[in-house]
Amino acid sequence: MRDTPRPQGTVGDSGSSLPQLRPGRALAHTPGASGSGAPHRSDGRPPQTPRGARRSGPVGPLGTTPPVPGRPTLLPGLPALLFALITWQVTAHGPLARADERLSGALVHPSRVWELLADLGNVTVAVPVLAAALMYAAFRARRARVHRWWLPSTAAAVLMALVPAVVVPLKELIARSGPPVMGPGNGYYPSGHTATAAVAYGAAALLLLPWLRTTGARRALVIACAILNAAVATGLLLRGYHWPLDVVASWCLCTVPLYALWLFLDRTNGRSPSQP
Repeated sequence: MRDTPRPQGTVGDSGSSLPQLRPGRALAHTPGASGSGAPHRSDGRPPQTPRGARRSGPVGPLGTTPPVPGRPTLLPGLPALLFALITWQVTAHGPLARADERLSGALVHPSRVWELLADLGNVTVAVPVLAAALMYAAFRARRARVHRWWLPSTAAAVLMALVPAVVVPLKELIARSGPPVMGPGNGYYPSGHTATAAVAYGAAALLLLPWLRTTGARRALVIACAILNAAVATGLLLRGYHWPLDVVASWCLCTVPLYALWLFLDRTNGRSPSQP
């Protein structure tokens, strides 16, 4: 027996009548008012099912709270692990360090060209490039009336100031001697020129990328940053200023703060910068 009897047909009905829905009963899977077919509640509140409440992906290119699908969350961990491995081999003069010295002997061919390339990692060259990027990014953000327009440039400047604060104590602690071309002395690990170039040119690129309008311009900026860092490394190695592991270790060391700066800028931007 049914608690609610089925409504009876009337004399004028042409056929059997459909069951009538009682008022106040929530409909679980009937189309919404817009005809989209999405589940809804009869009282107008949003659905309780996860499918209706959850969005399919991150909203907008910037400002999404990590973790985001597709974002390499392990990226800073791998370079940090590699830096620890290289440091251990250098301090213990292990097989990797001995192979590094043999490789350096085959690479060194001193010339003025390699010297000029290595100079791209000098503070007097790399830091002014970053300073120009800091001022440009701050100017564009202020012109676009971005909230806390000064924050991204300030963060990049602080990151640059941290480079000697981290690299110099490591040089003193590890006290690795340099290649034969450099003569007696120590304090070559990790490479300060490599770290300066990586942070200065990398931070400049991260600051400028949101303000470039086309994909081609962004790609060109990233390629230019990579070429500058590769040029510095080539000059340091072929001129005999550093062992190869000195350069590789500096790249690994700088990847972590640059990744942190990228995440920070992604969060502080919150939205794409306004175009003039």
